[in-house]
Amino acid sequence: MASVLQSASRESLSAATARLDSHVDATGASDLSRLAEDLFAVLGLLEREHALRRALADPATPAASRTGLADRLLSGKVGRPALDLVSDLVSSRWSRNSDLLEAVESLARNAAFGVAEKDGSLDRVEDELFRFGRILDREPELARLLSDSAVPADKRVELLREVLTDQNRDGIVEGLVDRLRSAVGDEDPGSKVSPVTKTLLEQAVRSQRSRNLDVVAEELSELAAGRRDRYVAHVRTPVRMTGEQEQRLTDSLSRLYGRPISLQVELDPDLLGGLVVRVGGELIDGSVAGRVATARRTLPS
Repeated sequence: MASVLQSASRESLSAATARLDSHVDATGASDLSRLAEDLFAVLGLLEREHALRRALADPATPAASRTGLADRLLSGKVGRPALDLVSDLVSSRWSRNSDLLEAVESLARNAAFGVAEKDGSLDRVEDELFRFGRILDREPELARLLSDSAVPADKRVELLREVLTDQNRDGIVEGLVDRLRSAVGDEDPGSKVSPVTKTLLEQAVRSQRSRNLDVVAEELSELAAGRRDRYVAHVRTPVRMTGEQEQRLTDSLSRLYGRPISLQVELDPDLLGGLVVRVGGELIDGSVAGRVATARRTLPS
């Protein structure tokens, strides 16, 4: 995230992210696309209406009053999943009212990444975002034009679309499309850019907060990598596993986490026996070495 959240805000965002992840795991790509669209719309509203943002995050106001305000404003304008997530957010505690803004943006981005998770394009989205960030780093004039708050947001988004679709008719930044082609390794980058990448970049350009777009693109790429890690189990084992053992472990982890899991297996003779499995931020230590270490910590000295 663009800013460092304090303790109360971190806890609130963590709980909201867990709820979103459960929704992502149980929802199809089209519904997630609508959810991301709705959350980005709420984000735009909160960016424009500072007084509303303060009211929705005010800890002195009862949570029921804050959720009631959100429901009156958003009911019928966004779908029920988005309204439920926003209600959960405004009923939570935030260290600063600006943290609520960061939280809505985080959920909107993760909902968009959820679309890529469902259609299998998450790796590509991560790569596209990373490469576009590098282009912006090399082309400060383009980064300046896309981030210039003095230019209406619709005009900046139009420029972004022109760059991505080889329609930079006015020659605003000469040669950018050719360099974009070279960076993504394709003759027609505009036709190949993922809809999720396009959505995330357009929302970053529309944002009313002053942020360097190359930094935002890099941040988005890192978030995509983090989302991808939800689907990868990093396994350490002292002996090579058979194909049947890997399949059983894959099936068990997929049932446990409620989503497809792939394995990345690393041999580690120091474990002595058993397995160590890491999925995202969770660690399952079933190794002999781990049990020995636990026994040492618990035995009286």
